[in-house]
Amino acid sequence: MRDDYIKEALKSISDPNILVNVISRRVKQLKRGNRPLVESLEKLTPEDTALREVIEGKISYELAS
Repeated sequence: MRDDYIKEALKSISDPNILVNVISRRVKQLKRGNRPLVESLEKLTPEDTALREVIEGKISYELAS
């Protein structure tokens, strides 16, 4: 994973534990064949794609109460 993507994603989801869970779930979806929500000219790993989706506001989370 790219460090610059992680730092940017932490601006959207400030809790590192929640970020890990969100990215992990999205990576599983991408590996199962779900289409990325962002376009990239470079070939990104599923992890980097998930981070870009968070950075660009395509993925959010909600805490269950």
